[in-house]
Amino acid sequence: MPKGLIVGLFACASSLALGGCGKDAPAAPPPPSVGVVSLKVESAPLISELPGRIAAAEIAEVRPQISGIIRKRLFAEGAYVKAGQMLYEIEDAPYQAALAQARGNLARAQASINATSLQARRYQDLVGINAVSRQEADNALATAQQARADVAAQRAAVQAAQVNQNFTRIRAPISGRIGRSLFTPGALVQAGQADALATIQRIDSVYVDVTQSAADIINFRQALRDGGVSEADGARVQLLLPNGSTYALEGRLQFSEVTVDPSSGAVTLRATFPNPDGLLMPGMYVRARVVAGQQTNAILAPQQGISRDARGRATAMVVNAQNKAEIRQVEAKQTMGDRWIVTQGLKAGDRLIVEGPTNLKPGTAVTPRAPEQVKPVSGGAQ
Repeated sequence: MPKGLIVGLFACASSLALGGCGKDAPAAPPPPSVGVVSLKVESAPLISELPGRIAAAEIAEVRPQISGIIRKRLFAEGAYVKAGQMLYEIEDAPYQAALAQARGNLARAQASINATSLQARRYQDLVGINAVSRQEADNALATAQQARADVAAQRAAVQAAQVNQNFTRIRAPISGRIGRSLFTPGALVQAGQADALATIQRIDSVYVDVTQSAADIINFRQALRDGGVSEADGARVQLLLPNGSTYALEGRLQFSEVTVDPSSGAVTLRATFPNPDGLLMPGMYVRARVVAGQQTNAILAPQQGISRDARGRATAMVVNAQNKAEIRQVEAKQTMGDRWIVTQGLKAGDRLIVEGPTNLKPGTAVTPRAPEQVKPVSGGAQ
């Protein structure tokens, strides 16, 4: 038997052992099917999440304006007090005595007015007939004027003594919640002392002071100038509380500082929030979501289509014009609902892969289709 025929028969036998002789090779598998959404330009809110602190709308430190011994404390610590409500009584016996003395001096000065005025008038009549000298008449007139001035001075002294007497009753300068008392009955207090007796804070409405980097503010203003962003009418603010929950009531941004803090490079923004239940307490740390405006040319990509690489960078897989997978590095810093707001890397008309094999590699041929689990943004597969 010819050697070539023997080799052929051996090759055929080997093929039979592997599945047949003379059959065609297995066909290549079809391209994997992927669910895609077609992206479009939409409007999205510009939201910044910033750290902040709660501050009372009004705060007043209760201090004595005279010196003396505290006789009574007339409030409960932590209670709500009204403006003008009496808080402390200071021993007033010395001030009552001073007031009585001032009133006596006033009465004496008033009594001397009549005598000096009558004497001045008589001397004016007598000087006309040369019964007294002009000098004596002038002295009598000056004495009468001095008596009237003394009455005015003593009346002012009475008023000052009355003011000091009133200061022995220390009253609330504003309405609000009063904190703990740092002084008890029997303690000596002095006018101008460093320590306040107590502190009152009005917290039915509170301020939230947040900080934002100067660079972000510049970017926002440049976007306003370029027309890609529209400014919000009265920026809305939401609060994230320390326990992770969202505060039920919405606030409004009031103003921003006109200077940048040189130590941090940040600008302070102030928002106001209603606080009817007193849940927001001064000094509390919060995070504020500030809606500063609307981005009119935003690309909103479903979250299923955005992933992170080993370096933490946001990436997206799209289907190009040749129906092949293509990877893009994108910039997506915030979400709106279940979608990322993409500012770089994707454009309108891109077909973003949101469903398909997990090990899909760039350059792989794919068959695009409408997604099954993700709602298409605009028209689905193309």
